Amino acid sequence: MYSTDLKETQWQVIKKILKMEARKLKYDLRDIWNAIFYIVKTGCQWRMLPSNFAPLTVALYRYHS
Repeated sequence: MYSTDLKETQWQVIKKILKMEARKLKYDLRDIWNAIFYIVKTGCQWRMLPSNFAPLTVALYRYHS
């Protein structure tokens, strides 16, 4: 867990807003959000994203959409 990761209470609010029950995704959206927050906060290169996050291509796609 990184300091940039969403706390459970934060994730519950986002999950409720996004109506996650209706969505079927291959990758966990929370992992994608955590990856994006990590990149934004640390300023690291996308290719240096730690492997315990969602795959780079998935996180990058969601960041740009």
